[in-house]
Amino acid sequence: MEKKKILFLCVHNSARSQIAAALLNRMCGDEFEAESAGTEPSVINPLAIEVMKEMGIDISGNKTRQVFDVYKSGTFFDYAITVCSEAEEKCPIFPRAKMLHWNFPDPSQFSGTWEEKVEQTRAVRDAIVKKIEEWCSIECAIAA
Repeated sequence: MEKKKILFLCVHNSARSQIAAALLNRMCGDEFEAESAGTEPSVINPLAIEVMKEMGIDISGNKTRQVFDVYKSGTFFDYAITVCSEAEEKCPIFPRAKMLHWNFPDPSQFSGTWEEKVEQTRAVRDAIVKKIEEWCSIECAIAA
């Protein structure tokens, strides 16, 4: 069976979308293949690198991608999932993709000490884990 293709979208493609793609590939990689992109890509957020490293997932070498470059590539996705409200407003429509919107807090906006920001980013990661667990259990049950 061919894996369903998922595209996670966020503004900077620096934290939430990177975390979500890495987690989906780890948690449901037999069924799905996830990628990520952003409307205004920047660089991978060190907070995201740190909290993913805690789970044994290395995203430090990931590159950010412009969503319109992905769109122009002609790749078809089964799902396009925004992980922030800004991306929901700015993203192109991907033909044949079912659009879903999961909104999570932005680690680049967190304040406090490094440790406090890591803790807040960890909470975002854990919320994404929970959402993916729920979504995968439903999607995999439908496909069975």
